[in-house]
Amino acid sequence: MRRIVRACAFALATMPIACTGCKAPGPPQSDAASGSLTPQQSAQVLARVGSHEITLADYATALEHMDQFDRMRYQSPERRRELLGEMIDVLLLADEARDKGYDKDPLTQQEMREVLRDALLAKAREGAPTPSQIADEDVRAYYEAHRTEFRDPERRRVSAITLASQAAADATLEAARKAGPVQWGEIVRSKSIDPQAKADVPADLAGDLGFVAPPGDSRGANPRVPDEVRSAVYEIAKVGDVLPRAVASGTRFYVVKLAGTTDAHDRSLQEAERTIRVKLAQERVHAKEEALLEELRKQYPVKIDEAALGQVHVDLPAGDSGTL
Repeated sequence: MRRIVRACAFALATMPIACTGCKAPGPPQSDAASGSLTPQQSAQVLARVGSHEITLADYATALEHMDQFDRMRYQSPERRRELLGEMIDVLLLADEARDKGYDKDPLTQQEMREVLRDALLAKAREGAPTPSQIADEDVRAYYEAHRTEFRDPERRRVSAITLASQAAADATLEAARKAGPVQWGEIVRSKSIDPQAKADVPADLAGDLGFVAPPGDSRGANPRVPDEVRSAVYEIAKVGDVLPRAVASGTRFYVVKLAGTTDAHDRSLQEAERTIRVKLAQERVHAKEEALLEELRKQYPVKIDEAALGQVHVDLPAGDSGTL
């Protein structure tokens, strides 16, 4: 519901008369976009609210700014009338809020600025290509220039017993190295202090921390695997083996097992094409937004008072601390 009200508010906010409100896609009897309406159709008045008019173009814009799922809700005449009622409610409430001075509230003003920002950025993005419109030669050129991005390294699956002390790790290590998959799971469940050690999973998956890529590869980080453990698993020669020493990380000690591997793989252009198209399309959109912002910075110089900014403090919940 909040998304629908926001679509209405966005449309009405762009009406010629200053008010908070809605934009428009298709008329009540169709899903045509506002850009496909004739000038006469766009100007057709659906409702008058005080001194305001809600036109067919306003209605169409409200639909345009909904996602597909929300738009489908307004196929029947009854639901179309319901949407118009929601637009009328937005106008009535917005006018009353303005009369009461709520539009002067800093939070309200910031939210309105964000609505206007979104409208301007949407306009700036017009003409940017979709992923499918990116030229084939641009896709190929990116692929050839960034081959390393599409070279997936060997990844290793880490299983570990987490312990609170070096002594506990050393005492567990010998049994762990001799254990088969089921025995390994039993040791994990009886010895590990990891909160997930008692999870209801098959014994051979007990202690599983997931996959990592070689140390230094940012694509293969895993928040559950400390850097020291990540490095250690690449010292193990065979799947199923346990490192012959405990690995310390912070206040914890790990008995580390290599639980599995995936082979290194060079993705072909065909495999990488969709990813590249999306990335290039996003870059074109970002470039349009940055060009607009750069032009605005030239037009309206920005000066920041660093001394004043340094004095701004943010109150955080108990247990946290920090400054902006």
